[in-house]
Amino acid sequence: MTIRALIVDDEPLGRERIRTLLGAHGDVEIVGECPNGKSAVTAVTRLKPDLMFLDVQMPEMDGFAVVEAIADKHLPAIIFVTAYDRYALKAFEVHALDYLLKSFDPDRFHHAVERARGEIARAREGALSERLAGLVEDLESRKRCLTRVVIKSAGRIFFLSVDEIDWIEAADNYARIHSGRDTHLVRETLQALEARLNPEQFLRIHRSTIVNVSRIRELQPLFHGDYSVRLKDGTELTLSRNYREKLTEPLGQFL
Repeated sequence: MTIRALIVDDEPLGRERIRTLLGAHGDVEIVGECPNGKSAVTAVTRLKPDLMFLDVQMPEMDGFAVVEAIADKHLPAIIFVTAYDRYALKAFEVHALDYLLKSFDPDRFHHAVERARGEIARAREGALSERLAGLVEDLESRKRCLTRVVIKSAGRIFFLSVDEIDWIEAADNYARIHSGRDTHLVRETLQALEARLNPEQFLRIHRSTIVNVSRIRELQPLFHGDYSVRLKDGTELTLSRNYREKLTEPLGQFL
């Protein structure tokens, strides 16, 4: 069985690396190479490859946008090529065929190709299509996450990017947002905000507290399974034992 492969990477050296390593696989035919996401969408539609090596981080149109664009046209087996660490890969690791972390070694590369060979053979049974459909669903869900919060203060309205939020606390039927030295009261419950925020970025650590995971500097054990959470600006919060497991994977450690 010949595997028709498409290489998508905005870096010439990256494409060359994949091309060179594929030389050891005689049953893989490179049908095209693309330097950006837009040309990749065109190539997939025209060439209908069995396998695509897809760089995640590309300017203008990244790898995720490529997958969304071709979802209703032709979805080949996908091996993501990325510089992300394994925790950032969690969102699509379940659905993607495989992934290669730059700079990948020959053994890891050949293992990914072997997996591709088996998956492509099973694709005729529909298993691969179901997996990629799951990936598209995840991407659509991520797009629906809140990206900014509307703040009304002193007669004016402005928008606060969620990336600027350090932590959020409950205030009866309101939520108090902490961003640097500023605090903002919004007419929304903590539970409602939690449902709209990206769960990979914001986690509930207490019944009255949500924290931006990237702001956490250290954890210190307290009593009865609770932890003190110290943020980068020195703020100290409490991680309740009832929410402790939520921080296990994002922090890459067991509490």
